[in-house]
Amino acid sequence: MTSKRHVKDRNITSILLTFALLILGLMYLFPLLWFLLSSLKPGSELFTYPLKLLPKSVTFTNFLDAWTMLDFVKYFMNTLLSAVVTTILTVIASATCGYAFAKYKMKWLSIFFICILSTTMLPTEVIMNPTFTVIRKLGLYDNLLGIIIPSINTATGILMFRTFFSSVPNELIESARIDGASDGKIFLSIMLPIAKPIIFTLSIFSFQWRWNDYIWPLIVLNDPNKYTLQIAIRSLVGAENVNWSLLIAASVISIMPLLLVFLAFQHWILDSNATSGIK
Repeated sequence: MTSKRHVKDRNITSILLTFALLILGLMYLFPLLWFLLSSLKPGSELFTYPLKLLPKSVTFTNFLDAWTMLDFVKYFMNTLLSAVVTTILTVIASATCGYAFAKYKMKWLSIFFICILSTTMLPTEVIMNPTFTVIRKLGLYDNLLGIIIPSINTATGILMFRTFFSSVPNELIESARIDGASDGKIFLSIMLPIAKPIIFTLSIFSFQWRWNDYIWPLIVLNDPNKYTLQIAIRSLVGAENVNWSLLIAASVISIMPLLLVFLAFQHWILDSNATSGIK
């Protein structure tokens, strides 16, 4: 009897928690849904009172106008180039650093790792001035390399790889060394393949960070032909008025690559067999 009551109470608790999560999910989904539906409304419907979620007349003119007015192809390529190159270099740097911090036992490495983690306590605005000074002295001002190079090393990526590699048994590495494998071969042939979930997770995060980056490209880039997508969208905001229809449509277009990247690689993030290669 007690067991049946316990099962019943657990089911009720599960139902209540599921309902609470559903409500929370709808709270997050509602603004996004309103944003997407607003991109399909003509300008005359955006601020009508009372506000309505569904558009009276669906139009795709906003997307066509935003695409032609902003020259999306050029800005897409600039943003895609900087995001992809930065993501690749970030994964390489984070993986190598994380492996060294996890498997090489030296005191100075531990101190260095603590110094890297301490950078997460600094707001980005604090280091912008010295970073910009370095970029100018290196001749990278108004250059896409100026927004790529400072973004390569991230404490988050290094911590992710260090945590994962620390969970890999040292016996696996020792066995590979006994078989004659060098440290480089161990890292490339053994450690990286079993770290695929971490690689894809960091890749998605890094791509998202760089794609949505606004402040740093705004500071570094001066030539309109080198602008990234977020700076180009900002040009739709005028000094006295804002074309909200074009702004919303352009913003929807800008988030589509992020959605496609996540849908393409989400199974790597949700993969529960992250350590299956160790067996």
